Amino acid sequence: MPRERTYQTEAIILRRRNWGEADRILTLFTPQRGKIRVRAVGVRKPASRKAGHLELFHRATVFLARGRDFDIVTQAETVESFSRLRDDLVRSAAASYAAELLDRLAPEELENQDAYRLIVQTLEALCTDGNIALALRCYDLKLLDSMGYRPELSLCTVGGEAIQAEDQFFSPARGGVVCPRCANRTEGRYPVSLTALKVLRHIQRSPLADAFRLRVRTATLDELEPVLQHYIQYLLESPLRSRKYFSEVSRMQGGGEV
Repeated sequence: MPRERTYQTEAIILRRRNWGEADRILTLFTPQRGKIRVRAVGVRKPASRKAGHLELFHRATVFLARGRDFDIVTQAETVESFSRLRDDLVRSAAASYAAELLDRLAPEELENQDAYRLIVQTLEALCTDGNIALALRCYDLKLLDSMGYRPELSLCTVGGEAIQAEDQFFSPARGGVVCPRCANRTEGRYPVSLTALKVLRHIQRSPLADAFRLRVRTATLDELEPVLQHYIQYLLESPLRSRKYFSEVSRMQGGGEV
């Protein structure tokens, strides 16, 4: 059956780039259609009524018409602006990281309502006074899960036995933990302390709202970051540009690493 000529969807604006003299190409993440790229015609003109509703990280209801190369935004209405993300450089950089990771991991036009709820809840968390680094580590783990890359944190990915209460290793290539007995048979593994592993497992099995409220020492969060980033970089085959930007901004603002 032919697709409808017009439709509407809620969306988070992940990316935008200028197109021609007055248009923009927007990367949206939607609950039913997943990641889509659309064209906002005339949105860079001073008199555009759509511009204020299509800012980065806005949650908006978007009305679209089918187009040849890109669907066309005909109307947009803000649902949630997440204004604190524009008023705080560190939180804005954190949102950029979250948006880039979702953009890089998500395939085109594949429904993923869990991922949509996750990005909305994460942007909401970044607008509070909560721990930014913790929010991003929770986001990393939950997004990997929703995209089908859930890391194995309970069984050794080499021998298959249950992980014991001791320091372990993490292998990006194997997608999870490796016990000390199997570590010498695994290239590219990284050490992970028992404390850090317990935090990862707690985040993985907890509802997101509960995970955001965890009390985690800064040293442990600093350990979690490279463990997850090695895995993410292995999956993406290249680093996230926003990770470096966030780290630089955080250092300048005294907020630590991503």
